[in-house]
Amino acid sequence: MDRSQLDELFDLTGRVAVVTGGTRGIGRAVAGGLAAAGAKVVVASRKADACAATQAELEAGGAEALGVATHLGDVEAAQALVEATIDRFGALDIVVNNAATALAQPIEELTPEAWDKSLSVNLRGPVFLVQAALPHLRASARPAVVNVISVGAFLFGRFTSMYASGKGGLLTMTRYMASEFADAGIRVNALAPGSVDTDMVRANPPEAIERMAGASLMNRLASPDEMVGPVLFLASDASSYMTGQVLVVDGGLAAY
Repeated sequence: MDRSQLDELFDLTGRVAVVTGGTRGIGRAVAGGLAAAGAKVVVASRKADACAATQAELEAGGAEALGVATHLGDVEAAQALVEATIDRFGALDIVVNNAATALAQPIEELTPEAWDKSLSVNLRGPVFLVQAALPHLRASARPAVVNVISVGAFLFGRFTSMYASGKGGLLTMTRYMASEFADAGIRVNALAPGSVDTDMVRANPPEAIERMAGASLMNRLASPDEMVGPVLFLASDASSYMTGQVLVVDGGLAAY
């Protein structure tokens, strides 16, 4: 393999990617990485102004981009996101399910409302977004789905049962999607980050952040940019013989 062939493995020129939770944190970094690899990028988040700002930033960098305000807890909104993508770019090749909520409650205090809110964003939304995208993924020459779960799907901790349940469920759905869509050539994999320096993590008390940083073998939080390479690998031809798998990128937090 020569340099040009190596470059082609990660080249996404002409492909259309949707990134949920794409205006900050991991999603924003990944959106920029996909754009740098040549993809046309659609970013989705709940806030219209953040979507517009991210679209403008990506376009200023030379990318073709679109921002679509979307609440992933709303199944109809997921369908509308796909429709907006097709209206603008005429295709959909890559779905990165990154949007999440870190709503936390101890099990003895769980409420049905909190449970529904957590799982609607962390599990139901990604599943029905893929369902809405499926006809277009079937039409793609190189379709890929990347479900961003969490290393928390393999661990346990106080008050995080809802979040971990949703992410664990999305891991299970990743494997089932890979099985059911394999005949159509649609690859479906998951990324499991550890503790990443995002707004979600920074919302914790300083002592909790320090514990999270020190829990991994690398003794630090990851930068959102450190998730770009793994997502590009899963979304591109570099992982062309990989489906139904989870790539753990956690600094050794769950080393086993």
